[in-house]
Amino acid sequence: MTSTLFDVPLLADDEIHVWQTRWSSGSGELPFVSLLAAYAGTEAPAIERGEHGKPRFPAPFDRLGFNWSHSGDRALFAIGRGGGGFELGVDIERVRPRARALELAARFFAPDETSMLEALPVEGQLQGFLRLWTAKEAVLKANGGGLSYGLERVAFELGNGAATPVAFQGEIGPASAWRVEPLDAGAECVAAVAWRGSERKVRVFTYAL
Repeated sequence: MTSTLFDVPLLADDEIHVWQTRWSSGSGELPFVSLLAAYAGTEAPAIERGEHGKPRFPAPFDRLGFNWSHSGDRALFAIGRGGGGFELGVDIERVRPRARALELAARFFAPDETSMLEALPVEGQLQGFLRLWTAKEAVLKANGGGLSYGLERVAFELGNGAATPVAFQGEIGPASAWRVEPLDAGAECVAAVAWRGSERKVRVFTYAL
């Protein structure tokens, strides 16, 4: 790991830390690596990549789960501590017009999710679509399979500004084993963090480059 002088708060076992930062193609993943080094220490090994590109630590350092995401000039880094192979994922999407949102939902989401979106007022459909999309992405990234696992295989219910897991198919299930929390990313973005395990406190910080 790259050493860093950056100080981070103590990460308790019942917490998830999420860092908001700027994304620049020039700096690439450097902000994420710097944050990870601050939590993991300089003795941690190099980051591995899973079959579908998910960054992770090899055992026995895999008690520290982490993930990152960026959209436009905004980025998020999430980290938590659990048992070996702790699974955590985060996703952020910029709010922009998506004329084909319902068409994409009908093609890639579970049928009940598409019906939920169609029942929303027109002005709320984009926000609902992005809530579902970021929740699904966060779970699939945590599991390591990414979009290839199938967006329709992790189904959610919309309510109170959040997406609640209801039915997960295959190895990723059951839905009750997962926690998915919406993140306040401002009016310009929608974001979510997901992990397998019990309830935790999500703490959000800002990393200024």
